[in-house]
Amino acid sequence: MNQDPTDNKPMVDNKVIPVMREAVTAVQMVLFKVLRQSVHDRYVDQTEAYHTQLTGAVINNLFGTQPLDEAVGVFGAGNRELVERELRDLRDSIQDLIPILTDALRMKTICDNQEGIHSIGSLLMAKALGLLQEERDLPMPSTFMLQVRALASVHGLIEPMEASPPPEA
Repeated sequence: MNQDPTDNKPMVDNKVIPVMREAVTAVQMVLFKVLRQSVHDRYVDQTEAYHTQLTGAVINNLFGTQPLDEAVGVFGAGNRELVERELRDLRDSIQDLIPILTDALRMKTICDNQEGIHSIGSLLMAKALGLLQEERDLPMPSTFMLQVRALASVHGLIEPMEASPPPEA
């Protein structure tokens, strides 16, 4: 995976980047599901659209991504203080997801870097929010993808992987 930095070859195989981005997206989807339920439970007097837009705005801010839904961007811009408060409180509501979130943010930054995108700001924000476990070792891509797959399965986003029976001799 790693190359000699003097030979101008990417540190991550370009074929791995889309797969890693897919895994990062799966972590975002799990985070969305968990956070949206938390938002729903805390803002019971608000609409489903409000819950979805607030959750989306928080996740987009954390990952430094542009919203796919224009309404989420408008909501985030119009409710900046609320989004920032939710970001500050995020650590308490997603404690179990912090290790995989750490890995996902790091993997996203690596992928971005390979594509010439500067996204270290997401890591710095996560660190400031207490969402980055700096002492955590960066997993190998295959390990990360397996962890994400297991997490997504637990949250009902994908079917669990079933072991194939050994071939008959």
